[in-house]
Amino acid sequence: MPHSIKVAAKMMHELAQEYVKQGHSVSVVTPDYNLKNKMQISTLDGVHVVSFKSGKTKNVGKVKRAINETLLSYNAWSGCKQYFLKNPHDMIIYYSPSIFFGPLVRQLKKLWGVQSYLILRDIFPQWAIDNKILKENSLITKYFKYFEKVNYDNADVIGVMSDKNLEWFGQYYKTDKKLEVLYNWADVQKVESESSKYRKELELEDKVVFFYGGNMGHAQDMMNIVRLAIGLKKYNEAHFVLVGAGDEVELIGEAINKNNLTNMTLLPAVNQDEFKQMLSEFDVGLFTLNRDHVTHNFPGKLLGYMVQSMPILGSINPGNDLKNIIDEYEAGYISVNGEDNVFLKNAVKLLEESERVRVGNNANKLLYSKFSVEAASQQILVSLG
Repeated sequence: MPHSIKVAAKMMHELAQEYVKQGHSVSVVTPDYNLKNKMQISTLDGVHVVSFKSGKTKNVGKVKRAINETLLSYNAWSGCKQYFLKNPHDMIIYYSPSIFFGPLVRQLKKLWGVQSYLILRDIFPQWAIDNKILKENSLITKYFKYFEKVNYDNADVIGVMSDKNLEWFGQYYKTDKKLEVLYNWADVQKVESESSKYRKELELEDKVVFFYGGNMGHAQDMMNIVRLAIGLKKYNEAHFVLVGAGDEVELIGEAINKNNLTNMTLLPAVNQDEFKQMLSEFDVGLFTLNRDHVTHNFPGKLLGYMVQSMPILGSINPGNDLKNIIDEYEAGYISVNGEDNVFLKNAVKLLEESERVRVGNNANKLLYSKFSVEAASQQILVSLG
């Protein structure tokens, strides 16, 4: 933050801001590959940001990423040791992914004599095994599983994102640690659109814009959205805007050219302010999950859609209980990845303005009911006693 549009960055910053609002002093420890020195301290919205120099972990080759992530805890301790020694804290909250902060958390718990809360949002390497990216018994998988165990073992409480994930994780990771559901959260303050900047720039004033923002990788299966765009080509009012970065960006670009998708615009990642402005201008919030997932992900990007009263259009892995929550509030339309006809029919329903307004208002009500940052902050404090 403030340059990242990653949901993890946004959520953790909003949580930190909420604790500052409650009167706490908060430090966020985070890697920054652009740093010239080993450490830098800055302040953002009242939050102490302690940045340490580290190698790139996004938009690099898999081997280089694995090496740089493995070194996260080492680089954090090496760069920030004096800060940690001089500034003891009363509680540690950490977020996964990455799985490689476990050694740092272990060191800090020992140094300060405190408890820790793990916000678990991506069960790696299991999802990579499910998607045939890793072989279950390979050496690299065992390597990742070792660090995964260190990550979990150093948490006093682990918060997963849904009831189905709680059930699954309780069987996957046998432990006497406290496990609970901690829903994703968002600051509920809506951003008002000051102009139609992006609609004008992209010449989309008369279009119904289906917007996707965030990671574009294997875990999402972005070809799912490409197939939807192909199906909607005959609807002149429909247009797709995809913003972000990831392993499948090049694949999307090739598909746009191959299929002559004049109804799809692919843009690079933008900063948070630009991202929020886009959310305020566009019409439908999109998400997609790879159907091979065994775990039950709740994409954080949905919260941004809910804040702006955008109806949600999504495609999930079979059995994901996200559908039950969205359906209960009539906050969007959800289908299973592979049900292309249902995905298409749902998209067509949202071409109707009155339906978008109705469903979008319901999405905003769902946000207030279950996914506020105030509720998440209090739950974490209570859980750690």
